[in-house]
Parts: sequence; C-alpha cells; structure tokens
Amino acid sequence: MELHIVINGRKDLAAQLYQQLREAIAAGRLTAGAQLPPSRLLAEQLGISRKTVSDTYATLTYEGLLVGRIGRGTFVNAWAPQPDRVQTATDLACSANLAKWQALPSPMHHPANDKRLRYEFIGGATSRQQFPQDEWRRCTQHALRRIAEHSGFYSQPEGLPALRSAIAGHIAFSRGVNCRDSDIVVTNGAQQALDLLARVVLEPGSIVAMEDPGYTPARQLFTALGAHVASVPVDAQGIQVDQIPDGTRLIYVTPSHQFPLGMPMSPARREALLARAFDLGAIIIEDDYDSEFRYEGRPTDSLQSLDSRGVVAYVGTFSKTLLPELRLGYVVLPPAIHGAVLKAKLLTDQHSSTLPQWALAKFISEGYLLKHIRRCHTVYAGRRERILERLAGDLSPWFEAVPTVAGFHLAALCKVPVNIALLRELARQVDVGLYPLEVFFHDAPVRAGLIVGFGAIELLDIDPALDRVRDILLKIA
Repeated sequence: MELHIVINGRKDLAAQLYQQLREAIAAGRLTAGAQLPPSRLLAEQLGISRKTVSDTYATLTYEGLLVGRIGRGTFVNAWAPQPDRVQTATDLACSANLAKWQALPSPMHHPANDKRLRYEFIGGATSRQQFPQDEWRRCTQHALRRIAEHSGFYSQPEGLPALRSAIAGHIAFSRGVNCRDSDIVVTNGAQQALDLLARVVLEPGSIVAMEDPGYTPARQLFTALGAHVASVPVDAQGIQVDQIPDGTRLIYVTPSHQFPLGMPMSPARREALLARAFDLGAIIIEDDYDSEFRYEGRPTDSLQSLDSRGVVAYVGTFSKTLLPELRLGYVVLPPAIHGAVLKAKLLTDQHSSTLPQWALAKFISEGYLLKHIRRCHTVYAGRRERILERLAGDLSPWFEAVPTVAGFHLAALCKVPVNIALLRELARQVDVGLYPLEVFFHDAPVRAGLIVGFGAIELLDIDPALDRVRDILLKIA
C-alpha cells in the first residue's frame, strides 16, 4: 500500500513532503509506531530524488516525530505529539443519545482472556476442551474450497442454502421445530436475530412484554430502540400470561429453560401465551438458547411447534453448542414478517460471513454436531450433578437450587441473608468467578442469589472452587 502523499509541481519538493508528513502525524493518519516506506521506494513513488526524502526524514527525526531503527527502517515516534481533541462527547448535538448508550450496563459481559479467573462459573460460556477441533478443521478446509469455487459476489442475506437446509433438519430432529429452509435467516448470533425482529416490529413507544427476571441484553436492546418494556412476572409455570398488557406488539420469552431461573413453561401456559399473542396481533420471540442439553424428564417441544397461528419467531444459536466466538445464530420466521426481516438483514450487514456458514453446514450434515452435543451432554450432566450435590450438602445453609432440567446454568437462591457483592469480591481474590442473580431482575422483587454456569468449568475444578466459596461464607455469613 502506498503512502498517500501528493506532490504538486516541481517547486519546494522538500517543503511539500515535510508539511504533508507532519500533518499526517499530527492528524493521527500516521499512528505511533507506523513504519514509513524506505526513502528509495518513496522517492520512486513520488518521482523525486532520494536525497529529498532522506533529508525530510532527518528533519522530522530531529524534531522527534520520527525515529530510525538500525536494520529495520523509519517509524513514527511513539512519543510524537498527539493531535488535540477538537470535539468531546458533550460538545456534540447527539450528546444525550451518546450518554444513554454509554450508560447501558453490561451484566453478561465475558472477561477478556487475560482477565479470566481460574475457576469461572459464568453463564453462557463453554469449555474449549470439548470443542471438536479436528472435525471443525476439516469442515473449515471444505469451506475454503467451496469459497474458491465461487465468484467474488456477495452471498444471500438469508444465508447459504446448504446451511439453512442443515439447520432445518437439525432443529426438526432435536427440537420439533416445524419449518422449511426458506423460513430460516442466518444471523450473527442470536443477538442479531433479536435486533432484526425488534427493528421490524417495534416503533418508539411500542410495548414489549418480557419475563422478569429475564435476559437483560434483550431488555436493553428493546429499550435502546425506543420501546417500553413491560415487566411480566414469572412463576413455577413460566410467564404469567394474564399480566401481559393490552397494546403489546412483541413478547419475549425463554419457554424451554427460563432465563435465569431455569424452569420450563407449562403446556397450559404455552397455549395461553399463543392465544394471547394472536388476540393482541403480537409476535412472540421464543429464545431457545440452550435447551438441547436436557438431563431429566421427557423432552418438551418448542413453542414454535405448537404455533398454528403464525405468531412465533424461533431464535436459536450455535454459541452454546459450539463456541461463542463463531457468532452464528438463526431465526425461524413466521410468514407475516419474513420479508421485512430479510430486508432489515440486507440493510444491516448484507449477509453473515460465508466461511463459517460453509463450515457449519458441513459440520451439521456430517453428523458432527449431534455427536458433539451428545458428548457435551455427558460432560455437562456430570458437572451439574456435582454442583447440585454441593448445594444440597455443605452449601445448603446458604443456598438452594431452583429446580431445572435443561441448559448449562442453574440458579442458586439465598436461604439466608448473604452479602453477594462481598462474596463475589472475596471469591475473585481466590480466583473464583461468581455472578449475581439480581442483575436480571427489573421491576419484580429481587431474589438474592447466584447464577451458576457449568459450561466453562471442568468437573475436577468444581470442588476446589466451591470449597473456597464455602470457606468465605463461613467467615462472612
């Protein structure tokens, strides 16, 4: 890539070059540490003498803007003066909107690699040791070959046909979802699916009914788009349908594994919810984020499989079954909103990256995904069982588990007053990551406790970690 320098005429060549390089450094276009072209190469590109370039480099080096490194070249000095900030956020006309976005909390923000603790009970994360590296590598190589066979045009916004077909077959088999390939839109994770649905259904001031406690990132998304989120309490059967307000346009639920408490929605409540949405003219978002991992009782069908009215948008993700970094999800759309969501996807990002799409299509079609889920199911079942044993044993004076039969997190409610903030801080000091339940309550009375994820912690690490938690509780509670 050539350095952008424009030489006009043949007068004052050194001055022109000096001024443009200095301005580029001052404006930040040439950043600290950036390497400049060798003097001979830059002279050839600009059609000027090498001496002119060398002299200019020398002048800027003397002024402290450049630094020469023997055998390596000439670089922008890391200590070069940085440009003054002309504007601050408060100076802008959009300052109030910026403040609104910056004020949004990040209750499920995963720590960076270098800040992760040895023992992590974070929800929504998976153990890299379980990821089938060899199978995925073969599928990625297949994806590279498929991309090489195609021209350099953009792909379809709804996703590759091969992947949509594979997803349709997989969710019909594992979750009883009733759909065709054409009903599916591939997204960048489940969060983009929620964003697309909200964009086409909601307007500023629209009402969204949502479980409380519930998935906070979804609540924040709906609020950021100008919607009014109505908190609807949950009980042992799920969302209390009779408290969904009139005028609701969108209903967000997690019926198979209520987030964060974990209980499934009862069949009677599901039927009532479908009828209520139809009467309101509302769309239901069924977020089926981790119900492929089930440990007790009979499997439950998806809410979408019961929908004969065309009101359910079924959202799924591969972040939980494979890796969060893949950022691949999907939504099964009811006919009424299919065209609008597809247009929103096209305008948002054209389409999701095709390389992981090709790889995932191969991964599913070759049976690797089901094999991986079965293998993980055994692993997660063992971790879950051990955590439940500890909660029913030496941790029982302080916590009790909420009954749950699926997923890879569970909720542990406080039986006695516990300073959760202090417990978290002291646990971090002994390399244990704990996460409070309270951040998922909005208007409902807060129930103190922990959300205990077991996707990212190894079985042999559970007891040492919980021993440390118990020892802290003995001191503070």
